[in-house]
Amino acid sequence: MMALKIEMLRGFATVARSGNLSDAADTLGRTPSAVSMMLKQLESHLGEPLFETDRKNKLTALGAFVLEQAERELQQFDNTVKAIEGFAKATHGHVRIATVPSVAGTIIPQVFSRYINDFSNVDIEIRDMDSSSILHELSRDRIDIGIATIGENSVGLHSRHLLSDAFGVICAPDHPLASSAAPIEWAELQGERLIANSLSAGITAPESRELHAKALLSAHNLTSIMGMVRANIGITILPEMAVRAANSDNLIFKPLADQQAKRQIHLLRRADSAISPAARLLEEHILECAAEMAPGARARDLS
Repeated sequence: MMALKIEMLRGFATVARSGNLSDAADTLGRTPSAVSMMLKQLESHLGEPLFETDRKNKLTALGAFVLEQAERELQQFDNTVKAIEGFAKATHGHVRIATVPSVAGTIIPQVFSRYINDFSNVDIEIRDMDSSSILHELSRDRIDIGIATIGENSVGLHSRHLLSDAFGVICAPDHPLASSAAPIEWAELQGERLIANSLSAGITAPESRELHAKALLSAHNLTSIMGMVRANIGITILPEMAVRAANSDNLIFKPLADQQAKRQIHLLRRADSAISPAARLLEEHILECAAEMAPGARARDLS
């Protein structure tokens, strides 16, 4: 028994709308004889005529019903094809991304400022959170792309190095360290009141660990940290990009002399999950903008 095919329904609907074989054949890009043969096959399969006359300008009751059903099916089929092709070409889809706040406030706006038209039909969800939360969300498959520091915890992740972010000392303009012409040595901070934070706590240098062990003030919100530094309560240590993303007006950033005091930020996704074309395109745009904003940063595979 012959099976009904979508192109048979499309051919019939085109003839019904055109009212004649010649115009329908032009629309379909086929010969009138080929279209006529297709209609005969369809009518033979159904066992009843679809048109009242050979002129094809008036439908039978069956023809009217088939046209109604065919147009509904063709619309659904065409929408499905469009969605599949759009997904494959990265013009449709849904991308969930979580990033550390410093990247959310610097690189991500540049990405969408430059490439927003590439994602006009893509649903993009952006969240900013700390690195440990991002790794947790990745492990639960709740996000497609993560931008975070990973330390030693990269099992099961595909990772590309995004940028190196050097730590520096942040102080008020009238603080004695503000007038220093040279990068700050750890020894210069021994007598300072440190406002510790979760980012600076990750610096592994023994001098930094000793400094943090003595710190009596600790804050995790950048707004609170900057407010206390602005009030000259103490100094803090933060990566340069975090300072750029925060409300750091009228504060001074002084680089550390310790060249190893850097955090490494990575572009992450689960190694066992297939990434959508839209997410892959977004990854490439993020890498491109990060390379421009952080000269010398080179993407490399670590998985």
